Amino acid sequence: MLTVVKVGGGLTRVAGDDALRAVGAQISAAAARHPLLVVPGGGEFADTVRRYDDRVGLGPRAAHWMAILAMDQFGWALAELIPGATRRTDLGPVRAGTASVLLPGAVLAERDPLPASWAVTSDSIAAWVSGAAGAGRLVLVKPVAGLYRTWPPNGEPIAQLTVDELASLRLAGVDEHLPAALRAARVETWVIGGGAPERLVELLDRGRTCGTRVTAAT
Repeated sequence: MLTVVKVGGGLTRVAGDDALRAVGAQISAAAARHPLLVVPGGGEFADTVRRYDDRVGLGPRAAHWMAILAMDQFGWALAELIPGATRRTDLGPVRAGTASVLLPGAVLAERDPLPASWAVTSDSIAAWVSGAAGAGRLVLVKPVAGLYRTWPPNGEPIAQLTVDELASLRLAGVDEHLPAALRAARVETWVIGGGAPERLVELLDRGRTCGTRVTAAT
């Protein structure tokens, strides 16, 4: 089963570059046994676009595509930080052996499937990629251990919720468009913490781990 793994660039802001390298090592190890397609977040590159947008007032489409190019930039970095990873620009078959890092700009430019808005970030893009690539699972690797009812996070994350509950609760930590993107993709989704990268391997090997599972239906 193909798993799409979105690695959020915010992980380095919270936990540092070593945490990102640790996640990369776990992805590399897991890819030897599981087909993995890695979708990069925007990271510091997208933060720069946001600041520029705030300063000069870009149009929604310009800001949207500049942020997508930021994902491509972070993707080049991830391909260096995940041992043995390869870069790709298409949604062709992915096989176990080495991780594939998607540079999403080309396929998004070809299909233009999502609204041009800051409500759409790499979370929703990863959900769309999951549906388009026929993935069975989407994993969002975040700086925190899952989704929380309160922010800043306190205690344990929500263990499970439906896409409808995700939409109604409007939880921090994921983008506003994600519930709609998940409904369209119809993919099991997990939100896990990059500070404990071994949880990704546990999820792939055992089908469960600590974090938040988002299901399509009640």
